[in-house]
Amino acid sequence: NYLLGVGRADCTGPVAQVPLMGYANPEQVGGGLLTHLYSRAFIVADRGDSQRVVFVSADIGMVSQRVRLEVLKRLKSKYGDLYRQDNVILSGTHTHSGPGGYFQYTLFWITSKGLIKPSLNSVVNGIVKSIDIAHENMKRGRLFINRGTVENSQINRSPFSYLANPESERSRYSSNTDKEMVILKMVDEEGQDLGLISWFAVHPVSMNNTNHLVNSDNVGYASYLFEQDKNKGMLPGEGPFVAAFASSNLGDVSPNTRGPTCANTGESCDNPQSTCPVGGATMCMAKGPGNDMFESTRIIGQNIYSKAKELYEKASQEVTGPLSSAHQWVNMSDVSVELNATHTVKTCKPALGHSFAAGTIDGVGAFNFTQGSVEGDPFWDQIRDQLLGKPSNETKACHKPKPILFSTGEMTRPHPWHPDIVDVQIAVIGSLAVVAVPGEFTTMSGRRLREAVRSEFDSHGTPRMNVVIAGLCNVYTHYITTYEEYQVQRYEAASTIYGPHTLSAYIQLYRGLARAIATNTTQDLPRGPEPPFFNVSNLTLLPSLSVERAPANKTFGDVLQEVRQQYREGEVAEVTFVGANPRNSAENATEHNFLTVERHINTSGTWQVVQNDASWDTRFYWTKGSLNRSNVTIEWHIPRGTEPGIYRIRYFGHYKRRLSITRIITVPFEGSSSAFEITIP
Repeated sequence: NYLLGVGRADCTGPVAQVPLMGYANPEQVGGGLLTHLYSRAFIVADRGDSQRVVFVSADIGMVSQRVRLEVLKRLKSKYGDLYRQDNVILSGTHTHSGPGGYFQYTLFWITSKGLIKPSLNSVVNGIVKSIDIAHENMKRGRLFINRGTVENSQINRSPFSYLANPESERSRYSSNTDKEMVILKMVDEEGQDLGLISWFAVHPVSMNNTNHLVNSDNVGYASYLFEQDKNKGMLPGEGPFVAAFASSNLGDVSPNTRGPTCANTGESCDNPQSTCPVGGATMCMAKGPGNDMFESTRIIGQNIYSKAKELYEKASQEVTGPLSSAHQWVNMSDVSVELNATHTVKTCKPALGHSFAAGTIDGVGAFNFTQGSVEGDPFWDQIRDQLLGKPSNETKACHKPKPILFSTGEMTRPHPWHPDIVDVQIAVIGSLAVVAVPGEFTTMSGRRLREAVRSEFDSHGTPRMNVVIAGLCNVYTHYITTYEEYQVQRYEAASTIYGPHTLSAYIQLYRGLARAIATNTTQDLPRGPEPPFFNVSNLTLLPSLSVERAPANKTFGDVLQEVRQQYREGEVAEVTFVGANPRNSAENATEHNFLTVERHINTSGTWQVVQNDASWDTRFYWTKGSLNRSNVTIEWHIPRGTEPGIYRIRYFGHYKRRLSITRIITVPFEGSSSAFEITIP
């Protein structure tokens, strides 16, 4: 029996003009909203409340060191020593369709236009708020664990790297991806549902790099389906039940199950270089199971949700036992690893290899420095000069056979380009060990790590532990491949930034944490060197928010293109308004709702909200025009089973208005479509 608390809070941030984090494609900037992003928090305390563990899964690309440091600072000022770096795990789902700009290391500024305060703040505020809600709702309850296989939802996107692993090792596994999902079910004393955490290894890249709508991708859709199912009659994002679909060892795992094909010819490009006869690597892209990326997202999300629901309903193995947690900061650019009695190797200063720039079959090519807007910008000039620096011979030798493209560990202006100080962390809840890793472990790397941690527990008197990997935790350090995969130098290996022995170093470190937990000696673990907190001001190339105008004889919220009078289910109701920059709204309120779909209730003559902008059936597009004007188009993809009747679509925004030379104010406004009818199918 434990004390349990769950919480969910919005962490969407600015949905326009901010580059989306994940594909490193500078052209992929936000232009609207498909669904909100949420932070989901779960607190477990033992009955005497002497120990606590917090697990947070947020709908963001990854947890950055900056986010973690700021969250911990806020928790300390609010709760003292209750929530600390050892017992709070922050994990990102790895959606590639959330706003970027919440990083303090220079490399991540390149594609996200610097450090963007509104973006950072919305992530930090959302995570803290979700923990606050969970903290305030603690009640006695029980935990159950279950596991099962998810089919038709993943492929290995670097199968030729995977094949470099020893045959004797590969023969122990039936697949080149981990198909197992592990779920933790939370109920209160009466058996009422509280929440669910699922860990499953898949990249949330069903939405590709042509997408401009902020959303939480396939795992976010699974959360949405589960929460809608449990919070009956509630709008999306509301209701007490919280379902997190967290990331795991997804490094080489793609949801684009139809595999890589050449965009121009349609033939397969499943070859070691992922290249096409015509157009080379940039033409080689993987496709999901649907007709478009929206449908693929739903299909994969539905698969993941269905398995989680089945495992949740059938879960009978109870989790009991003490709570504990262990954490260290480690300088990952300088770890000595004892491979055996006679052989010691070392990790390296961070560096990215040539294949990093090639991208993957889920999103090709990165780092396009030809953008017109970067001309003559002192920030970029400094970076360009920095790029001319050659990697040292020591770094080159350490990373072999990786040809170094960016020697980020030797690039320090205006701030270091990559972290040296990295978090390693394990939290134990009874028979469940959550291994929080700072990046993307490949399938085989994850298997080796889980096995090492489990055997460490086994040999110190804690047998049969359920070991799960939580990905993208605490600080982002790109990928972690096996030593053998590293030799092949595909994208994941080129992005294994601490060199060929990165995995061995992590295995040694996590073994140490597991040993300390099993032998009850966590207090003797050295804390390690504290990570830096750079004093970065709002350094960004984002356009500033200026005064906006409506067209002649129109005002904000006026309809420019009206809905039709009648629709049937399966059709798309669409309306265009005189709009304003959605960033105005994000900077005004943390949880702004841009739209509602409302149904007319005849008996009372009132309108009832049936959908909001967190629904996966609505899409909100913002288009910037000339002369400080912009339009907003709202689509409602009318789902099957929609009740016939009279409906309308409403839009809520904020515009900037000049009062005097020195004062600009933000003014709220709204607009509404005409009423339209949904007829019987």
